[in-house]
Amino acid sequence: MGDPIRSPHAAFNATSPQGPNERRTPAASPDRPRRSPRPRCIPARLYHARMPQPAFPTEPTTLLLEGPAGALEVAVDFPEPAGARPLLAVVCHPLPTEGGTMHNKVVTMVARALRELGATTVRFNFRGTGGSAGAFDQGQGEREDLRTVVDWARAARPDDALWLAGFSFGAYVSLSSAAQLQPDAIISIAPPAAGRGWEFGQIEVPDVPWLVIQGDADEIVDPQSVYDWIDALPRKPQLVRMHDTSHFFHRKLIDLRGALQHEVKAWLPPA
Repeated sequence: MGDPIRSPHAAFNATSPQGPNERRTPAASPDRPRRSPRPRCIPARLYHARMPQPAFPTEPTTLLLEGPAGALEVAVDFPEPAGARPLLAVVCHPLPTEGGTMHNKVVTMVARALRELGATTVRFNFRGTGGSAGAFDQGQGEREDLRTVVDWARAARPDDALWLAGFSFGAYVSLSSAAQLQPDAIISIAPPAAGRGWEFGQIEVPDVPWLVIQGDADEIVDPQSVYDWIDALPRKPQLVRMHDTSHFFHRKLIDLRGALQHEVKAWLPPA
């Protein structure tokens, strides 16, 4: 008697509880090695959230923080030890889409002037600039970048006073972040109060010392719009009007340094 007729699925059913229509993983063979399990993918946002931030340095350096859009390039510089004060100054740079970076000459002069008064200074590149990842975000994401830098610096030096400084677009970012970050003082250099697309009318400035320095011959930020904006404020900043001075303080950087130092000396914490 011949072998009985078998269903084409009989062998499958005899060795597996799976039904004939269920998918079966083929067994490994010498010609078909078993595949390793596919590694589990971790979303980028979770990966970045787990990355520890670098320690705050003890000597001048440039480093990368994990920011909201990826890496943030940060430069930290220190005053002379004999004159050091418990003071952190974060300085924001002008518009990235027009070439602004943390190496801008006004930004570096402001940082230098503050270090000469005893501050530790922190400059950084907004997203999409220099070594910072991401893309320009019309001031919204740039405020998140600033908050990341401030939170990192404050966590390392919680007893230090915090000053926020900014030039042009950087003045807008620092001012519009001030209500949230609550600095101990604010320095605004050539703030673009009108005509540049940044909304200054709704900015809430904390009740802290605040200095505005504006060149009378500024070809990018209309000086009169800055003065009119200040005149309409319920609480006005200290205002320094620099005669015959352009937006980038050409041939006036030393004057800028002197004006800034003169105006803020009374705010300094004891050394």
